Amino acid sequence: MVLDFFSGSGTTAHAVMRLNKQDGGRRQCISVTNNEVSAEEQRGLRKRGLRPGDDDWESQGICDYITKPRVTAAITGRTPQGEPIKGDYKFTDEFPMSDGFEESAAFFTLTYEAPLSVRHNRAFERIAPMLWMKAGSQGRVITDLGEDGWDVAETYGVLENLDQAGDFVARVAEAESVKMAFIVTDDDSAFQMVCRDLPSSVLPVRLYESYLQNFQLRGGR
Repeated sequence: MVLDFFSGSGTTAHAVMRLNKQDGGRRQCISVTNNEVSAEEQRGLRKRGLRPGDDDWESQGICDYITKPRVTAAITGRTPQGEPIKGDYKFTDEFPMSDGFEESAAFFTLTYEAPLSVRHNRAFERIAPMLWMKAGSQGRVITDLGEDGWDVAETYGVLENLDQAGDFVARVAEAESVKMAFIVTDDDSAFQMVCRDLPSSVLPVRLYESYLQNFQLRGGR
């Protein structure tokens, strides 16, 4: 896993793809960047009556204008206009850039959420990508637990309604690729009960019902 903070050009992610191509690796890269608009661009956008948050403003930010198109182009081997990229990758293993890479990418937007909505369990869709990343960033992202209060994707599952624990555990046991189960409960005994029933190959992770507790930074005194 490679962590890359504030590399707006997408160079680190591109380099990881290149290394994986060379040695058949399975490296992953998490790139975090802002969507800052240059001072010069800001002046022009303000003259047009635009401000931060407007679609036309955000489209000129370094993430939307540079990072996402570059990463996408590297994987697909095509420019944003759909044309094959010209030129070759050099050095160890030379091949056309238009070949692209056997890679995938997911783009998420970090947002500021009101503590009250997070605390009262109204922000699961917002935190869903964090659980997906913790489980290995593979397969489907669980964004909605539905009426049953649980769901199981390729590599992880989330259980909120403990009355459905039996069905949840049965589904996890059927999927050999599942390696992590997030269990939402404030009850110690209920958490332990579900843990006992899960396959030994699945790592149980407890989530407090107040989601804010799960992601707060706790500093010692």
